[in-house]
Formats: sequence, structure tokens, C-alpha cells
Amino acid sequence: MSFDSLGLRPEILKAIKETGYTEPTPIQSSSIPQVLEGRDLIGIAQTGTGKTAAFTLPMLEKLIHHDGQRKGRGTRALVLSPTRELVVQIEENVKTYAKHIPVKVATVYGGVGENPQKKALRSGVELIIATPGRLMDLMGQGCTNFSECEFFVLDEADRMLDMGFLPNVRKIVSSLPKKRQTLLFSATLSKEIEKLTREFQHSPKFVEIGKRSNPADTVEQFLYEVTKSQKIGLLKHLLGNNDLYSVLVFTRTKYGADRVAKQLGKSGIQTGAIHSNRTQNQRTRALNDFKDGKIRVLVATDIAARGIDVEGITHVVNLDFPPTPEDYIHRIGRTGRAKSEGVAISFVTEEDRNPLRTLERFMKKSIIRRRAKGFVFDQQAFAATDRKHKTPRGIKPKDGSGFKRQKKRFSSPSKRRNFRRN
Repeated sequence: MSFDSLGLRPEILKAIKETGYTEPTPIQSSSIPQVLEGRDLIGIAQTGTGKTAAFTLPMLEKLIHHDGQRKGRGTRALVLSPTRELVVQIEENVKTYAKHIPVKVATVYGGVGENPQKKALRSGVELIIATPGRLMDLMGQGCTNFSECEFFVLDEADRMLDMGFLPNVRKIVSSLPKKRQTLLFSATLSKEIEKLTREFQHSPKFVEIGKRSNPADTVEQFLYEVTKSQKIGLLKHLLGNNDLYSVLVFTRTKYGADRVAKQLGKSGIQTGAIHSNRTQNQRTRALNDFKDGKIRVLVATDIAARGIDVEGITHVVNLDFPPTPEDYIHRIGRTGRAKSEGVAISFVTEEDRNPLRTLERFMKKSIIRRRAKGFVFDQQAFAATDRKHKTPRGIKPKDGSGFKRQKKRFSSPSKRRNFRRN
């Protein structure tokens, strides 16, 4: 299939050809015809498979097609995304594909002054690409007009509908016309989140490319067992290999990201950090330096990493093991994009055994265990801490990982009552 067969107008096809793309990806070829027919849609595909273009291209087509029917200056399309980086990335896609058509676009996100954004919205724009928090602020100041909104997209829907974003998303959706087209795109979508989509969509079509429980086949995955105190040492040891020349490192906390970046910098490894405590200018500069090869390593937290779409990331390192399988898949999807090959390395401590088992059950396969050549692994310390964190017999773990509670025998009823009280 070619882009010419999807029903897009010549101006858009010309822009696509100028990017060098010759044929649509599976998620694009499956989604675009459904969207052009006016259907609500849930699109699931692995990261790096072209989901952004899967909603951007038909959205632009519809904005042009109905231009003559426009009554006022209200916004006609709204795209919500969880991070500033993703908003900027979507805007870049829109500008690329809309270079030969007139579409007024505004971006709305925090970390920068709001006055330019307010001015842009009040002037009248057809398309808004926004993060929920800042958009709610500007809606409260009367800067938006969604009376003509006919197209609504939730990008990274799994994150947008989790408990952190859901209240704002509901308020924003309540301000949109009921008669609209709603699209949800994500790399992962749990059954629980899928139920929530019924609030926002009407009889949606479901498009799923590949298995939602598996990352891209182009990503090689393996792990190292390590103690907490040896993580930085092992990371520095691995970075001694020049094959790791564009590396994205994930930490659990913002403080951890700064600490790792500082320690690597002291060792002469060009490193940047990106997380929500950094200003927008700092985040943009770090990301651009990473794209341009000025820094070899970028350390990030999960939320900040949404929107890191950098070609040529050779390795993703989970310095802190992700708490959920969905986070793991999103993380390692930063490499091996667009059919290129990549490597995902995870550091696993004694406390990560349960999340690791959950992940392997989710993916229905085991991750290869390795030992780093030339690195002295403290097996004795790992075994000692492993014993320390093992669940005592007869006690069910709080995380519900499945140990059966053993029946405890008591010599008298009073001892049984005291045991239950304690």
C-alpha cells in the first residue's frame, strides 16, 4: 500500500514525499481510512511505529476538507499529550505535513511564560496541541473556544487516563461538543483503562498492531543482577564500551537522575538530565544536545521521557527497574525505532524480583541474564540482601505476588487470639 491510496489530498501527499517516506506503516494504513470515514478509534501499536502521523495526517485532511463550512474562529481540533516534549514533537509533525496548506496551530504547555500562549489562543487557532494542566489554566482565564471543536485526540492514552491526569481530562472533555470525533493512541492500553474510554468515545473501532504485551522485535533485551551500591560502577563499566554511543538511562526519581548525571560527568562522560523539575529551556537544551551528539548519555525519569523521539539511540538502560510492565515497554521503545536495531539493558536488585516476574509473565518470555566481563560482581552481598528480602514462611507479601499463606498451629486459643491482634 502507498500513501496515494489512503485518500489524502495532493498537498499533504507532496509534504509526505518531501520527508522521504514512501509507504505507510501498519498502524497508519489501518487507522487513516477509518479516521477519514469519521469513526472514533483506539489505536494500539509499539513505540516508533508512526502513531503520531496516523492521527496527524487524517486530522489535517479533515481540517482542510471542511474549511468552507467554518462559522467562527473557534478551535476545530484538540490534541492532548502528557509532556511538553511530546507536544513539541507533535507540533513538528504537523508543521512537516502541513507545509503546503494553511493551518493555524498553537501549543500550550507549562514551564514557559503563558502570555504568548494566551495571545495565540485569543487570536483564533484551528488546532491546539496541549498538556492538560496548562490548558486547564488558560481555559479558566477564558482563552479558549471549543464550540466548533470536531476532532479530539488523546496521545499516550494510557498515561492521559491514569489517576494523575484523569480529572483534568474529564473537565476538558466536558467542555467539548458531544458531537465530535475522538481518537486514542498508545503503545499500551490496559483493560481497566480501556473501560474508561467509553466515557469519551462512541462505538470506537479498535486497531491493534502487534501484541500489546511485547516491545518491538528489533530490541535486544537482557539484564544484570547487581546490588544498589554497584549500579553506578556497573554503568560506568558498560559505558567503557564505545558501542554504547547514544544511551538513554532511566531512573525512578528526579533526584536520582541529577545524581547519576553528576557522577557520570565527573568521570568524563558527557551527560545530561531531563525531568519535570528542569525548566523548559534546560529540558530543550539537554534534548537537543543529545540529538546532536554533544552528550553521549541522557538520564531521564519516566514522565519526562515521554516524547523523546531521537533517531539512533543505541541503548536504553533501566538503572532503576520499572515498577510496571507498561513502563518497561515504553522505556525500551525509545530504541529500536522505525525498524532500526537497539539494546535494552536492565539492572535488577534483590528488591526487583517481583516486578521482574510480573514483567516476564506479561511478555510471556524470560529476559536473558548476563554477567559483565571484567566487572567484579559482589555475589556475596547480593545473596545476603536477597535472603534479607525474602518473604518469611507463612506471611503473604503485600504486593500479592502469590505465596500461599501457611496454616499456623497454636498450642492454645489465647495464643491464637494474641497472634491475630498483633
